Amino acid sequence: MKSRDRYWQLFAYVRPQGRIIVQALLCTLIFMAIWPILAGLAGEIAVSIARGDVLTIARLAGISTVVFLIQKIAQYGQDSLIAKASLAIAFDLRKQVYAHLQRLSLSYFETTQSGDLAYRLTEDVDRIGEVVNKVFHQFVPSLLQLIVVLGYMIYLNWQLTLAALIIAPLMALLITFFGEQLRKLSFRSQSRISNLSAMLVEVFSGMRLLQAFAAEDYMLDRFSREAERNRRARYRTEQLKAIQLPVVGFLESLSLLLLLLLGGWQVSEQNLTGGQFVSYLTAVLMLIDPISLVTSNYNEFKQGEASIERIFELLDIQPTVVDRPGAFALPPVTGKVEYRNVSFAYQPNQPVLRNLNLLAMPGEAIALVGSSGAGKSTLANLLPRFYDPQEGQIVIDGIDIRDVTLPSLRRQIGIVPQETILFSGTIAQNIAFGQAEFDLEAVQKAAMIANAHQFIDEFPQGYQTWVGERGVNLSGGQRQRLAIARAVLLNPRILILDEATSALDSESEALVQEALERLMQNRTVFIIAHRLATVRRADRILVLEQGRLVEAGTHAELLDQGGRYARFYAQQFQE
Repeated sequence: MKSRDRYWQLFAYVRPQGRIIVQALLCTLIFMAIWPILAGLAGEIAVSIARGDVLTIARLAGISTVVFLIQKIAQYGQDSLIAKASLAIAFDLRKQVYAHLQRLSLSYFETTQSGDLAYRLTEDVDRIGEVVNKVFHQFVPSLLQLIVVLGYMIYLNWQLTLAALIIAPLMALLITFFGEQLRKLSFRSQSRISNLSAMLVEVFSGMRLLQAFAAEDYMLDRFSREAERNRRARYRTEQLKAIQLPVVGFLESLSLLLLLLLGGWQVSEQNLTGGQFVSYLTAVLMLIDPISLVTSNYNEFKQGEASIERIFELLDIQPTVVDRPGAFALPPVTGKVEYRNVSFAYQPNQPVLRNLNLLAMPGEAIALVGSSGAGKSTLANLLPRFYDPQEGQIVIDGIDIRDVTLPSLRRQIGIVPQETILFSGTIAQNIAFGQAEFDLEAVQKAAMIANAHQFIDEFPQGYQTWVGERGVNLSGGQRQRLAIARAVLLNPRILILDEATSALDSESEALVQEALERLMQNRTVFIIAHRLATVRRADRILVLEQGRLVEAGTHAELLDQGGRYARFYAQQFQE
């Protein structure tokens, strides 16, 4: 998409701040209108100084002071209002992007670097806010100042002004050329720093593994190479800017020298008085800052285009799992789940589930077993619609899950994962995750059911104990029991247990298993486990192989059949 189209997309976020921006621009107009007045006063003061007229100088100085004060008040209004508008635009955009990311399907996050997303949400959005700020705070006022001052210069002596503008087209071409190059280099530089940010996220989250394998030097080498690529990309950008400033500055100096030469000639020809020439030179000096600001702002806008492109590139991505038109809220269910001829593949021509049929009755506990890659987790992930099958349908209580809204579906499905995710916050907030307001007594009851109340109560701050990032200050068994408490509080009719006890020691596993049995009562449960000891009490055990259901029955029935399940079982207990 072209840059101007991206700016039109950004305009949708600028428009709600229109009233504040208009107020700021009114202040800008007052600020700009004062420049010719000051230039004229400077000329009159110069003439009065030449005459030695002290009273006139004092009067003109007093007028200039008042004019300056009015200008500075207008400048404050301009700066504060534009800052307010630009920060509001950045806030709205950041919130919109974050909300959009939450709606994207899991498949997107499985192939995207989290560090890159974090960089876009922080640095790129901030850069866009800065661009908006500088458009109205510096770029527009500078353009207005150029127009007003040039108009005054033409009024004083149009021939001299025309001569001064001869170099202007060359400067415009140079600024445009440098700006386009900066846009390309900035996009490359921001991609590099996104990669660096993503690498840091990986390193910090895997620091235990890094130190365990004594891989510090290896990772330092990788970090150094990525940081060097970022340095080179940034240096090319700064080098181009360093070339541009002297070139434009040299042309400005040439223009000033030409004006002095021509202005002296105009005075000698009596086409211009000495006072008018002083006013003219004052006006010329007033052009230096706006020209520099327009040049630097143009560069920053081109750099900002890269951020705008990266942000709206995210907003252009559409989720693959969405509510159908006319989707309705799923009513409270009994928990009857049916898979009808379901086929699914993550990649084309690489099926993970093949024409699978399954019926789970309300309150039934079904265990899914099989080797890695057999399709157990995929089968469970289709139920809350983390993915949609390419063929077939899944129904709950006779309702196709694609006909109901995603939130209403997922609120009736609880998940206890193998690796419990905890967020920074209190223990109570983690148990009541997703609820801004919650009943602490209900949280405590859920923790009791999950065998978590005792260890929580041993902390000095109890349920108000702060949980660090990812819950690193808790043991694996404690984190797992908090996950169970979270599911208890949700009170779902359907429950998915995904390897919920696979990484625990015997004592923790016993406590977690006891909590799980309480949680499973009167619910439809899908149990995914490699350790067959955890699934023996399931009502039915389904054996999957290469995405197909190959065996089904109770633990005793499957052992009697002497098939794949019996071999799995014998192999595990022999080991």
